[in-house]
Amino acid sequence: MATAKTRQKILKTFLDLLSQHSYEDVSLPLLAKTADVKLSVLRECYSSKRALVEAFAEMIDTAVLDDRDEEMDDQPAHDRLFDILMIRLDQLAPYRDAVRTLTEAVRRDPALALEFNSIAVRSQRWMLIAAGIDLTGIKGRLVTQGLAMAFGRVVTTWLDETDEGLPKTMARLDEELNRGEAWMQRLDSAEKFARPFWEAGKRARNRRAGNEGSAEAAAEGVES
Repeated sequence: MATAKTRQKILKTFLDLLSQHSYEDVSLPLLAKTADVKLSVLRECYSSKRALVEAFAEMIDTAVLDDRDEEMDDQPAHDRLFDILMIRLDQLAPYRDAVRTLTEAVRRDPALALEFNSIAVRSQRWMLIAAGIDLTGIKGRLVTQGLAMAFGRVVTTWLDETDEGLPKTMARLDEELNRGEAWMQRLDSAEKFARPFWEAGKRARNRRAGNEGSAEAAAEGVES
């Protein structure tokens, strides 16, 4: 059985290769050869390149969760999320070239973009939790998807920025979060407007189900 050290070596090799080659050119045989492991070992550790990208995302997620500043807990939600996402960029910094390669691959391949979207959404779900923003249901899914797309735009700015202070990146992140908050307010307003209609529909369905049940019971009584 492959060890955790072997898994780490394969993942590191994958990220190193992405910093030198396109995503399409980093094949599994090339990865196995460069990492000096058998293909069977690679298969045991990671069944696909998607699995490797998922492992990379999970590694960054864990690093962010470990590095979160608990002293931010009493700050506004905007500030907490801003801090968490800046920590995420800090954790991505050592792998900037690999992130650039993945970003370029997504731009070229819409199918790959859809495939990677689920990974991004899962990561952003954890970023919201880290910021103390735990949304559920349809609203939670919409917000998480929106955040994944917004962070993707922030990453594009981050990849092009040369200033170590990241003023453009921070401004873009602040802008995206402000836009998201405005969208959330509109969503809340729409939800409040629609709630009476949802509740009326639910009551109607319950009455209908009750009437159908009574009719069935009556029919059974007649037959007996």
